Amino acid sequence: MTTTSSPTSGVQLLEVAPELAGQRIDNFLITALKGVPRTLVYRILRKGEVRVNKGRIKPEYKLQAGDIVRVPPLRLPERDAPVPVAQGLLQRLEAAIVHEDKGLIILNKPAGIAVHGGSGLSFGVIEAFRQLRPDAKELELVHRLDRDTSGLLMIAKKRSMLRHLHEALRGDGVDKRYMALVRGHWATAKKQVNAPLLKSNLRSGERMVEVNPEGKEALTVFKVLRRFGDFATMVEARPITGRTHQIRVHALHAGHSIAGDPKYGDEDFSREVRELGGKRLFLHAYALSVTLPDGSRLDVQAPVDEMWAATVEKLVNA
Repeated sequence: MTTTSSPTSGVQLLEVAPELAGQRIDNFLITALKGVPRTLVYRILRKGEVRVNKGRIKPEYKLQAGDIVRVPPLRLPERDAPVPVAQGLLQRLEAAIVHEDKGLIILNKPAGIAVHGGSGLSFGVIEAFRQLRPDAKELELVHRLDRDTSGLLMIAKKRSMLRHLHEALRGDGVDKRYMALVRGHWATAKKQVNAPLLKSNLRSGERMVEVNPEGKEALTVFKVLRRFGDFATMVEARPITGRTHQIRVHALHAGHSIAGDPKYGDEDFSREVRELGGKRLFLHAYALSVTLPDGSRLDVQAPVDEMWAATVEKLVNA
């Protein structure tokens, strides 16, 4: 009997560039060790096999410029055999591009598609675009959208663009606006939710977020766009901070959960919206304004999908 084994890398010593200072060690390794499964990255961190400046560190360690990261030998997957993405999905994502230049792709991500593989998914948007743009060797997600959230998603084609946009996201160089259909009558006076958010993992491994004084500062600015009697309100949400599930949890905290939200929603409200044909999470990143490296401002908008539009039309006529 013959056995085949995956190639094994040797010990790697990686020096942290100044522009990567402040990044968490887990995120740094996921980006630096292309092709290495995220589960393996977390395993070597958990076991203490990664050293920084010859010392052990925790997965949440934040890197300093000039740090020397020692990565142990790793068994790597076959580099030349990525999981092929279905042609239909590739065509759908290609058609979803709303802006592309030499450094940046912005697409109107459909609801239901994850931004990256993992958690039982062999691929997501970023893996698909690496097949769609094989010559762009530095493709990386600039930020994330939840799998069930639709709308504008940025993918950097160059490392320099990624660094620029990460810096812009930390400051005020990026303005993201979402639309959400929420339960009940949202009062016009309720303009912002300022409530700290804490992440926790359930026993099942599912990630949940809750308002908790021990959490990280989080601020979302809301604006009423349209009312559908006392049944529902369409609001614009502008997240000032960028926490996991921020808009969904802040809407719930304000007493107006988002339609179709399986984690934080109101099942009766979601069921009534589903009966109108709205079988999705009603959260859509519809507008994005970003300052590019040359100082110019790029403004893009993304239309909602047919299901969203048809459901809203039925609400109007209800």
